[in-house]
Amino acid sequence: MPEVIGIDHIYLTVSDLARSEAFYTQVLEKTLGYRSNRFTLGGDAHVQFYNRLHGIVLRPARVATPHEPYAPGLHHLCLRVDSAADVAEVARALQAAGIAASDAHTHSEYAPDYVATFFTDPDGLRLEVTNYRQERRDRHDRWSELGG
Repeated sequence: MPEVIGIDHIYLTVSDLARSEAFYTQVLEKTLGYRSNRFTLGGDAHVQFYNRLHGIVLRPARVATPHEPYAPGLHHLCLRVDSAADVAEVARALQAAGIAASDAHTHSEYAPDYVATFFTDPDGLRLEVTNYRQERRDRHDRWSELGG
Protein backbone atom coordinates (compact mmCIF):
# COMPACT_ATOMS: atom_id res chain seq x y z
CA MET A 1 0.00 0.00 0.00
CA PRO A 2 1.48 3.45 -0.90
CA GLU A 3 2.26 5.64 2.09
CA VAL A 4 1.37 9.32 2.12
CA ILE A 5 4.62 11.11 2.88
CA GLY A 6 3.30 14.62 3.48
CA ILE A 7 0.76 17.27 2.62
CA ASP A 8 1.60 18.75 -0.75
CA HIS A 9 -0.53 21.91 -0.61
CA ILE A 10 -3.50 23.52 1.10
CA TYR A 11 -5.74 26.07 -0.58
CA LEU A 12 -7.30 28.82 1.53
CA THR A 13 -10.15 30.79 -0.01
CA VAL A 14 -10.02 34.43 1.09
CA SER A 15 -12.44 37.35 0.83
CA ASP A 16 -9.80 40.00 0.05
CA LEU A 17 -6.68 38.65 -1.67
CA ALA A 18 -4.55 41.77 -1.08
CA ARG A 19 -5.41 41.94 2.63
CA SER A 20 -4.78 38.22 3.12
CA GLU A 21 -1.57 38.33 1.12
CA ALA A 22 -0.24 41.05 3.45
CA PHE A 23 -1.23 39.01 6.52
CA TYR A 24 0.22 35.73 5.29
CA THR A 25 3.37 37.45 4.04
CA GLN A 26 3.97 38.57 7.63
CA VAL A 27 3.11 35.18 9.14
CA LEU A 28 4.54 32.76 6.63
CA GLU A 29 7.30 34.64 4.83
CA LYS A 30 8.66 37.08 7.40
CA THR A 31 8.08 34.98 10.53
CA LEU A 32 8.35 31.37 9.33
CA GLY A 33 10.69 31.63 6.33
CA TYR A 34 8.36 30.58 3.50
CA ARG A 35 8.86 31.87 -0.03
CA SER A 36 6.07 33.06 -2.30
CA ASN A 37 5.01 33.45 -5.89
CA ARG A 38 1.91 34.44 -7.82
CA PHE A 39 0.06 32.68 -10.58
CA THR A 40 -3.28 32.81 -12.35
CA LEU A 41 -5.55 29.78 -12.53
CA GLY A 42 -8.96 29.83 -14.17
CA GLY A 43 -8.69 33.58 -14.54
CA ASP A 44 -8.19 34.09 -10.79
CA ALA A 45 -5.05 35.48 -9.21
CA HIS A 46 -3.47 33.13 -6.64
CA VAL A 47 -0.67 33.67 -4.13
CA GLN A 48 1.38 30.64 -3.10
CA PHE A 49 3.53 30.48 0.01
CA TYR A 50 5.82 27.47 0.11
CA ASN A 51 8.67 25.87 1.97
CA ARG A 52 10.60 22.67 1.29
CA LEU A 53 7.69 20.53 2.50
CA HIS A 54 4.41 22.02 1.28
CA GLY A 55 2.54 24.98 -0.14
CA ILE A 56 -0.26 27.16 1.20
CA VAL A 57 -2.15 28.88 -1.60
CA LEU A 58 -4.52 31.84 -1.29
CA ARG A 59 -7.29 32.10 -3.85
CA PRO A 60 -10.16 34.60 -4.05
CA ALA A 61 -13.56 33.57 -2.72
CA ARG A 62 -16.55 33.46 -5.04
CA VAL A 63 -19.11 33.94 -2.28
CA ALA A 64 -19.00 36.25 0.72
CA THR A 65 -19.62 34.24 3.87
CA PRO A 66 -17.65 34.47 7.10
CA HIS A 67 -15.54 31.51 8.19
CA GLU A 68 -17.43 29.20 10.53
CA PRO A 69 -15.07 26.71 12.21
CA TYR A 70 -17.88 24.36 13.22
CA ALA A 71 -19.44 24.12 9.75
CA PRO A 72 -18.20 21.39 7.42
CA GLY A 73 -14.76 22.27 6.13
CA LEU A 74 -11.53 23.43 7.70
CA HIS A 75 -11.68 24.06 11.45
CA HIS A 76 -8.14 25.40 11.90
CA LEU A 77 -4.65 25.15 10.45
CA CYS A 78 -1.75 24.20 12.71
CA LEU A 79 1.89 24.54 11.66
CA ARG A 80 4.71 22.84 13.54
CA VAL A 81 8.08 24.26 14.54
CA ASP A 82 10.82 22.30 16.27
CA SER A 83 10.69 23.45 19.88
CA ALA A 84 8.73 25.26 22.55
CA ALA A 85 11.33 28.05 22.33
CA ASP A 86 10.57 28.35 18.61
CA VAL A 87 6.84 28.70 19.40
CA ALA A 88 7.65 31.51 21.83
CA GLU A 89 9.82 33.22 19.22
CA VAL A 90 7.01 33.00 16.63
CA ALA A 91 4.46 34.39 19.10
CA ARG A 92 6.72 37.35 19.93
CA ALA A 93 7.43 38.08 16.24
CA LEU A 94 3.73 37.99 15.35
CA GLN A 95 2.86 40.24 18.29
CA ALA A 96 5.62 42.68 17.31
CA ALA A 97 4.12 42.79 13.80
CA GLY A 98 0.72 43.75 15.24
CA ILE A 99 -0.89 40.30 14.93
CA ALA A 100 -2.97 39.35 17.98
CA ALA A 101 -1.21 36.06 18.69
CA SER A 102 -1.51 34.50 22.11
CA ASP A 103 1.61 34.11 24.19
CA ALA A 104 3.23 30.69 23.81
CA HIS A 105 1.61 28.55 26.47
CA THR A 106 1.67 24.90 27.54
CA HIS A 107 -1.66 23.17 26.91
CA SER A 108 -1.36 20.05 29.06
CA GLU A 109 -4.97 19.13 28.31
CA TYR A 110 -3.70 18.15 24.82
CA ALA A 111 -0.33 16.68 25.85
CA PRO A 112 2.14 17.39 28.67
CA ASP A 113 4.62 19.04 26.28
CA TYR A 114 2.10 20.75 23.94
CA VAL A 115 3.10 24.41 23.54
CA ALA A 116 1.20 26.65 21.12
CA THR A 117 0.33 30.14 20.03
CA PHE A 118 -3.05 30.90 18.45
CA PHE A 119 -4.15 33.73 16.17
CA THR A 120 -6.76 34.43 13.50
CA ASP A 121 -6.43 35.42 9.85
CA PRO A 122 -8.40 38.34 8.33
CA ASP A 123 -11.29 36.01 7.40
CA GLY A 124 -11.56 34.48 10.87
CA LEU A 125 -9.66 31.25 10.19
CA ARG A 126 -7.97 30.14 13.38
CA LEU A 127 -4.25 29.46 13.01
CA GLU A 128 -1.90 27.75 15.41
CA VAL A 129 1.83 27.18 15.67
CA THR A 130 2.90 24.32 17.93
CA ASN A 131 6.07 22.49 18.85
CA TYR A 132 7.25 19.09 17.62
CA ARG A 133 6.30 17.26 20.76
CA GLN A 134 7.54 13.85 21.85
CA GLU A 135 4.46 11.87 20.86
CA ARG A 136 4.77 13.17 17.29
CA ARG A 137 8.51 12.47 17.22
CA ASP A 138 7.89 8.91 18.44
CA ARG A 139 5.17 8.43 15.84
CA HIS A 140 7.60 9.51 13.13
CA ASP A 141 10.70 7.70 14.36
CA ARG A 142 9.12 4.48 15.66
CA TRP A 143 6.12 4.04 13.34
CA SER A 144 6.64 0.35 12.59
CA GLU A 145 7.19 -0.52 16.28
CA LEU A 146 4.10 1.29 17.55
CA GLY A 147 1.54 -0.75 15.65
CA GLY A 148 -2.04 0.29 15.00
